Amino acid sequence: MSATVTTPPSATRITAPPAARNARAHRPPSRWLSRAAVNGALLLSAAYMLFPLVWLVTAATKDAGGLLAGNAFSFEGFDLAGNLTRLAEYGDGVYFRWYLNSLLYAGGGALACSLICVAAGYAFDKYDFRGKEKLFGVVLMGVLVPTTALALPMYLLASKTGVVNTYWAVLIPVLVNPFGVYLARVFSAGYIPDEALEAARIDGAGELRAFWSIGLRMIMPGFVTVFLFQFTAIWNNFFLPLVMLSDQRLFPLSLGLYAWNSNAHAEPDFYPLVVTGSLLAVVPLVVAFVSLQRHWKAGLTAGSVK
Repeated sequence: MSATVTTPPSATRITAPPAARNARAHRPPSRWLSRAAVNGALLLSAAYMLFPLVWLVTAATKDAGGLLAGNAFSFEGFDLAGNLTRLAEYGDGVYFRWYLNSLLYAGGGALACSLICVAAGYAFDKYDFRGKEKLFGVVLMGVLVPTTALALPMYLLASKTGVVNTYWAVLIPVLVNPFGVYLARVFSAGYIPDEALEAARIDGAGELRAFWSIGLRMIMPGFVTVFLFQFTAIWNNFFLPLVMLSDQRLFPLSLGLYAWNSNAHAEPDFYPLVVTGSLLAVVPLVVAFVSLQRHWKAGLTAGSVK
């Protein structure tokens, strides 16, 4: 009597019909097409953003004749050193005075504003007080109001207090940023555990010490985010200084370069000054983002080890 060998079901190999295999073989490579479309869109976006910067770098090496001739994208007639020298000499170096003014407005204003926003967001998140959510709703309503709509009321208030045409006329309005308060509250809720603050209070730390030594350290990615947003906004701010300032020595770069560009139609020699000055004006923004990006990276990876 011969034994019958049966193949277990798990060992049975199921093959697809020939029609199904042919359909899979001739299926269009939609995944590769999608990837190519996404990469192409990214390349176009990068080219669109880098095109003005490339023009600015090459145009800063031209004199007025080279710019008006329309060959700004070539390095023929390279004269960057001459443009920098003329930029430093014009008006007894008024450009670099504007540069220092912009650093004061943007650096000092953004630092103070970031600290105020982080402290306010921390208070909204960690403390309970009467009318907290209603007050926070008022802060959110401030996000919806454009800054240009507030320029005239702020000018009237500044004229009443006698700070028009002073550094304070630009510095005081930039100390408040409703969006920064909202962002700081979100960061505080996600980065600062209540247990850490309770442990600090048990050890005898006061509220200010707990915020400065623990809360601010934990929320540093949010502080840097608010700082960079506000630094960029103040550095590019134009309308507020235009309304508040009339003394040329107090101008920021944005307003000073605008004044030079207005004169360039009558005097073409201003074109190289405006272009070279615009190139130098980009440097602090690049330095700020490159030097502070590590705090963003630390914030993004903080949640992966909790």
